[in-house]
Amino acid sequence: MSLAPFPRIRVKRLAHSIELPLPSYATIGAAGMDLLAAVNEPITILSQEIALIPTGLQIALPHNYELQIRPRSGLALKHGILLPNSPGTIDEDYRGEVKVILLNTGKESFVVERGMRIAQAIIAPVIRAVWEETDILEETERSCGGFGSTGV
Repeated sequence: MSLAPFPRIRVKRLAHSIELPLPSYATIGAAGMDLLAAVNEPITILSQEIALIPTGLQIALPHNYELQIRPRSGLALKHGILLPNSPGTIDEDYRGEVKVILLNTGKESFVVERGMRIAQAIIAPVIRAVWEETDILEETERSCGGFGSTGV
């Protein structure tokens, strides 16, 4: 069984991230790569506040791919650090700096320091669709049952 070639992500390091390592997989089975904070000075995120953290990276994704930005489970569990737009999406045609929105839901302030692992990046294929308007949709067992309709 052969694996398909890995998608190639072109990356440009900005001046404030030159010495930081590029995102990489921590283990052979890891789905995500850690994104690092490219802050020049520590940033304190007070409880219930949001901060935009730079990574110092610009990327060019292959056609039909996105980069998803997700929280790190350890930061979420230990400090209540979440991504309010999780998963965040970096589109294939975006060329600005990749930045991460962090929300501190914890009770204590949280300090982001240079080189800290702040989020994980997942490379995912994108399937595009076309809306097809209709007057009739086929019935299903669930029908219009919504939130909680199949049990809690």
